[in-house]
Amino acid sequence: MDFLTNLGNGFSIALNPWNLIFAALGAVIGTAIGVLPGLGPPATVALLLPLTYKMDPTAAIIMLAGIFYGAMYGGSTTSILLNIPGEAASVVTCLDGYKMARQGRAGPALGISAMGSFIAGTISIFGLSLVAPTLASFALKFGPPEYFSLILLGLMMAVYLSEESIVKGLVMGGLGLLLGTVGIDPVLGATRFTFGLSRLTDGFDFVVVAMGLFGISEVLINLEAPEVRDIFKTALKRLLPTLEDWRRCWASVVRGSLLGFFIGVLPGGGAIISSFVSYAVEKRVSKHPEQFGKGAIEGVAAPESANNAASTSSFIPLLTLGIPGNATIAMIFVALMIHGIRPGPLLIQEHPNLFWGVVASMYIGNLMLLGLNLPLIGFWVRLLRVPYHFLAVVVVTICLIGAYSVKNSAFDVGMMVIFGVLGYFMRKGGFPPAPLILSMILGPILERSLQQSLISSGGEVSIFFEKPISAALLSVAAFLMLTPIFKRLWKRNALTNSP
Repeated sequence: MDFLTNLGNGFSIALNPWNLIFAALGAVIGTAIGVLPGLGPPATVALLLPLTYKMDPTAAIIMLAGIFYGAMYGGSTTSILLNIPGEAASVVTCLDGYKMARQGRAGPALGISAMGSFIAGTISIFGLSLVAPTLASFALKFGPPEYFSLILLGLMMAVYLSEESIVKGLVMGGLGLLLGTVGIDPVLGATRFTFGLSRLTDGFDFVVVAMGLFGISEVLINLEAPEVRDIFKTALKRLLPTLEDWRRCWASVVRGSLLGFFIGVLPGGGAIISSFVSYAVEKRVSKHPEQFGKGAIEGVAAPESANNAASTSSFIPLLTLGIPGNATIAMIFVALMIHGIRPGPLLIQEHPNLFWGVVASMYIGNLMLLGLNLPLIGFWVRLLRVPYHFLAVVVVTICLIGAYSVKNSAFDVGMMVIFGVLGYFMRKGGFPPAPLILSMILGPILERSLQQSLISSGGEVSIFFEKPISAALLSVAAFLMLTPIFKRLWKRNALTNSP
């Protein structure tokens, strides 16, 4: 009964005219970002963070959340019509979506993508509203040792599940932890790594770092790449899938939704991994696996359902444990902190209107996105013809204005440019920026929990192993850390023993 009451209160907040406007704005921006190759949700949310400073916290999070899950909807359009993923989570959709378009079935491919995304999003939102309060109540039992172990596990999972090299992910995670220590020690009050610059006393501003790593570097990378947008011209007729299409893929939508929900909860899991896993599962269970990669509608329905479910469920660790699981959620974490709201177990108790308002807005946003994706496909196709260099000018301008507006400081603009160039070379070398961002946010919390634990135990490290929850979490983290080593040793032994 409490669930229905709270959800009803959430809808009364979400249906506020201003909140509806920001939900629609987030959905539109998110869909456009998903459609346009070269600018993903992390960069977009980073660019818009300065605009949320003066907004109502609930409206701000509703808009930023809409951008995130809206981009998952829009990414399928470019995958199906251009064979170019507008969003990284839609890479797998290219395999069968573009083949369907070549066969004259672009309409059903886009239709099942939008409707599967709607179903998956709705299932995931329902799961979020059920699971989050229970998990938050359990997390209230956590003390500093449990939080230290949980955050350490979260960082290890983010690196382990990274789409890049685990070693490179560890390097970026370590760099993020180092950047997070710049400034004043949270317990002792000592100044660290400022090199005499008073501007660094408060540490690196996360918004400035994020706009550089995701905004400026994204522009540099995309301007360097050749721009080829050969849109496959086909009549977009019969957008609604046939009964035969639904018979073939309704189970794929359900499986993709459930897989995406559970993978999205894991730190580092997210929409990208869930779409790949879902596609692999569908190919394995299919009676006709040979059709995958040749225009199987299940190959569109499953990954698109999975990435939308994962984008919603990734809010669970943020809102209940205070742990962002991917780069976009990290930006939303910062948006909450900017408004003086600390994500974690107490968020639902201390800010119930924000939590339930955001959850209810996701139901509404899903309906808005269904309305956007089907009737406006022609508009999104025309938007794809805009040359990227025009978009690049807009992005750089927003970055410069946003970085300056943080503290009205030219120093921050310079730092953003430096991190933008750093991000460019990182990406060229295959070093993922997401672990750096997550470590930079979670590093100070990790350090504070470590210091508080050691102070309470008189410096005894055994406190982390005496607490059952902490010991279990550390065991999983150790397993993730040692798994790559064991795999390498296993391969070496296999090569040595082979005839």
